[in-house]
Amino acid sequence: MSKVLNSTPQADGFRMPGEHEPQEQVWMAWPVRKDNWRNDALPAQREFINVATSIAQSTPVTFIVGAEHYQQARQAIPEHIRVIEIASNDSWMRDIGATYVINDQGERRANNWQFNAWGGTLDGLYDDWQLDNEVANKMATVTEDDTYNAPLILEGGSIHVDGEGTLFTTEECLLHPSRNPDLSKEQIKALLKDYLNVETIIWLKEGLYNDETNGHVDNIMHVVRPGVVALTYCDDEHDPQYAISQAAYQTLSQSKDAKGRSLEIIKLPMPGPLFVSEQEAQNLNTSQFMERQAGERLAASYANFLVTNQTVILPMLDERTDDQAKVILQKAFPQHQIIGVSTRNILLGGGNIHCITQQVPKK
Repeated sequence: MSKVLNSTPQADGFRMPGEHEPQEQVWMAWPVRKDNWRNDALPAQREFINVATSIAQSTPVTFIVGAEHYQQARQAIPEHIRVIEIASNDSWMRDIGATYVINDQGERRANNWQFNAWGGTLDGLYDDWQLDNEVANKMATVTEDDTYNAPLILEGGSIHVDGEGTLFTTEECLLHPSRNPDLSKEQIKALLKDYLNVETIIWLKEGLYNDETNGHVDNIMHVVRPGVVALTYCDDEHDPQYAISQAAYQTLSQSKDAKGRSLEIIKLPMPGPLFVSEQEAQNLNTSQFMERQAGERLAASYANFLVTNQTVILPMLDERTDDQAKVILQKAFPQHQIIGVSTRNILLGGGNIHCITQQVPKK
């Protein structure tokens, strides 16, 4: 049975590893919400399975699902992928799952952040997130890791680390009034350093345009390896993403990481812009919290990929730019297999491959 610890990872010599470091497994959660996933979530479920089977080529996958959907999920998901009964309110495992930390002695522990559905009563995406908030501790029990209960409302998609002391995030999300309004930027920095054992925090001003997570960093950039990042770049001066990407590029260009390195920045093309179609806006339960109307701009980004062991799982979003993104990432990851997965229906739910996955590092 895993126990709750009263110290912090930094005090105990634990750090969050980069995504490029060895992984034991990847966790996902079965999508079923009818106000977020159209047509009884069936199109999304198919894409979740495609992502999972792609990951499973190099890393074991575990799906969580609530009791009432367990049989349906178990029948739909291939046998070689583990399915366990843990309930959640939706399926964004990056944000509700545990964030793991490791030490040099080969030990592993888990961070349990506080979760409020991306904004709580101020601008959250649903009004009951109690099950989501219990996932991280249940996950740590299954992986048999002791936990730290971090006193911070934080989603896993709002942070990236390089594993060598550098953290990337956005002011738009972490300083948003719907997250930790009682904490100053300095206090938030101190907690990030305590619970992730980082030394340098690089703050982008904003995340991707119209991202309903209040600008998660994982939807605009990704750490390739220490000293190298990939950034969603926009060439169209009339696109609202242009100024955001330019500002992010400037920030990253002028930053030094925890090891004193200047960053190499790989520019990823921007798909689209992409919009919700009339057909895609149908067959959804109406929600007062989520915008799912025809014409709504989608926060589409190739940066929302997953690195897992020797594989990169990349969203395929726009046939005009998919191949270009794949070529760029193959060059950035010469030792990795790049697997493209069509994820239009995952995007319609508000995120992508990185958002629906959470890796468990090897001990």
